[in-house]
Amino acid sequence: MSYVEQEIASQPECWRRALDLEPAGLPERGERVAVIGCGTSLYIAQAYAALRETAGLGETDAFAASEYPADRRYDRLVAISRSGTTTEVLAALARAGHTPAVALTGDLDTPITTAADTVVGLEFADERSVVQTRFATTALALLRGHLGLAPADLPEQADRALAGPLPEGAVTAGQFTFVGTGWTVGLANEAALKLREASGSWTESYPAMEYRHGPISIAAPGRVVWFFGAPPAGLADEVRSIGAVTSVTTLDPLADLVRAQRLAVALAEAHGLDPDRPRNLTRSIVLAQP
Repeated sequence: MSYVEQEIASQPECWRRALDLEPAGLPERGERVAVIGCGTSLYIAQAYAALRETAGLGETDAFAASEYPADRRYDRLVAISRSGTTTEVLAALARAGHTPAVALTGDLDTPITTAADTVVGLEFADERSVVQTRFATTALALLRGHLGLAPADLPEQADRALAGPLPEGAVTAGQFTFVGTGWTVGLANEAALKLREASGSWTESYPAMEYRHGPISIAAPGRVVWFFGAPPAGLADEVRSIGAVTSVTTLDPLADLVRAQRLAVALAEAHGLDPDRPRNLTRSIVLAQP
């Protein structure tokens, strides 16, 4: 069994531990917040930012760490970095100046612990695989819990996502589009990244109604359209009428992401690839300094 398979299977317990935490330094109600990350962590930042702002808890913007606008005023900066060594995240923290910064990381023996004012350690969710799964979802479970927006049975829903079948025809499909609305757009982006990383698959992701404005043209039999959360009225029926494999579930969207992670591994194995070692990637992106 690959490391990533073991890490995917451990998510219900990781989420339980995260939801029991009461860490200091996370944003308070009414604060204007920027959230940064790279790759998977960026997409978790997008989901958290949309959740927090939609709930009326404060204006919240998500940025790729390299694009963080340090000259814009924020009350708090939240940095998400599994490794704690990502070059762009550390550079953004250095640019933050006097803005209070909190970092979520899986490794406390890294530079991020001194770059941020407060650190939330999620060492129990750190990973050996290059492909991120449980760290990212555990970070979002923690952040949702802090917002009061995590269902009480979220870990149990992850158990169901691990035990249930994948959409029929998904493992043999030739193309995958993930769509969401609001906070689940970030999850759609992350699901598409997982399949690209682990299996080299052709994947795309969109806000659900934006998908209707052009990208739906590639829907066809033998291709998958995967909805995170309830689809906009009529859209899933339109996709089904085209003949594409359509995934819609009543699971919490974060639990549904577990299903997409499982699909990424299944596709990698079907293609004869090692899902722990995606092409051209390393566990942490550390760039040479100019």
